[in-house]
Amino acid sequence: MEKQTAYLQVSALEVGYKTEGVVRNVDFTLNKGELCGIVGVNGIGKSTLLRTIGNLQPRLKGSIKIQNKDLQDFNAAELAKEISLVLTEPLASSNLTVKELIALGRQPYTNWMGNLTQQDESKIQNSIADLELGGLGNRKCHELSDGQLQRVLIARTMAQDTPLILLDEPTTHLDLYHKVQILKLLKGLVQEHQKAIVFTTHEIDLAIQLCDRILILDGKQNPIGTPSSLIEQGCFETLFPTDMVHFDSQSGSYRVNK
Repeated sequence: MEKQTAYLQVSALEVGYKTEGVVRNVDFTLNKGELCGIVGVNGIGKSTLLRTIGNLQPRLKGSIKIQNKDLQDFNAAELAKEISLVLTEPLASSNLTVKELIALGRQPYTNWMGNLTQQDESKIQNSIADLELGGLGNRKCHELSDGQLQRVLIARTMAQDTPLILLDEPTTHLDLYHKVQILKLLKGLVQEHQKAIVFTTHEIDLAIQLCDRILILDGKQNPIGTPSSLIEQGCFETLFPTDMVHFDSQSGSYRVNK
C-alpha cells in the first residue's frame, strides 16, 4: 500500500523578522486527525512560528507545504480553504452577534455579495451546535466571557471548514476548568471531524495529557513526538531551569521545588 502523504510538511524552517531568526531547524509533519501542541519558554518564538505556518509573515528559510504544495504557491482564496486561524489579537468585530461572527468563516465560499447559501447556513448551525453555543447566537461578542468568546472563535474556524486549524494560546486568561474544556473540545474536533489542529500553549501538563503530538521549541533540536516518547527521551526535563521546577516523568507533570 502506498504511504499517505502528511497533510502539513515543515522542513528546515527558520522564522523571525527580516534577517533575524527567532526559531531555527524546525522539522515536522502533521496528519489530519492529529492534535499538536507547540510548547516552550516565553519568548522562544511559538507565536512567530504559528503565524509563519499560517502565512501571516514570511519564512526566512526552509519550506512549508500542504499536501506537497508549497505555501507560497497558494493564492489567498485557495489558502482560506486550507487554513483557519485563531490569534490573540483583540477582536475588531466585537459588536457583531455570535452568529454573525461565526458566519464570517464562510467568506471564502460566498459570492462577491456575501450571500449565504443553504449549505453555508448548515455549516454555521453545525458549528454552533458542535461548540455548544445554541443559546448565545444573538448575543453581542463583547458581552461574552473569555471562555465563551474562545468557543465562538473556534466555531468560526469550524464554519470555515478548513483541514488545518491554527490557534495561538487558546486557553489564555481562562481558569483551569475552562482551559480543560477548550483543549478537550479541540481533541473532540480532531477525532470527530479529522482536522489537523496546531496550537501554542503554556499549559504543558494539559498538552501532555491531551495532545497526539507535541513540538518542543528548545532553541536547539526542537524535538517533536508523542508525549510518551518525549518523556522517555527526557525532553521536558531540560525545558526550564531546574532551580524552581523539575519534571516528574512518572506523573508526566512539572513539580515545584520546595
